[in-house]
Amino acid sequence: MSHTEPQSGESENGLAGVELRMAADPTQLSIVRAVAADIAMRQDFDLDSIEDLKLAVDESCSTLISLASKGAVLTAHFVVVDGSVRVSTKVGSQRSAPPDRESFGWRVLSALVDSVTTWVAPLPEDGEYEVHIDLVKRSLEVDA
Repeated sequence: MSHTEPQSGESENGLAGVELRMAADPTQLSIVRAVAADIAMRQDFDLDSIEDLKLAVDESCSTLISLASKGAVLTAHFVVVDGSVRVSTKVGSQRSAPPDRESFGWRVLSALVDSVTTWVAPLPEDGEYEVHIDLVKRSLEVDA
């Protein structure tokens, strides 16, 4: 599968967004939660939806951190589309399997957002993989 890197400030689907890259370390989670909350507030999400998005982003990043290779970089890309916030997260891992979709954390994550997907892609490095979790949270106004 070929992949063309998006231009600066542009996601793979051509939409502008915000991208964070940080050490795959739990101490960095507060930064990702703050960005998620700020983006949701700017989209006029209600307080419950803002909190749901923050918790979902925290859970997806925590899950990826638990799978990360030593020294890996966690990436979180936020895009706003038609009143929805789409968050794509990924991390380098030695593991070739996606997160456990039967776990309590996955069930919580699925309950907090409108959609969540995960997959694993091989990297050209020595047996490394990239584990992805993508989620979408729509504002209540979009659902109405």
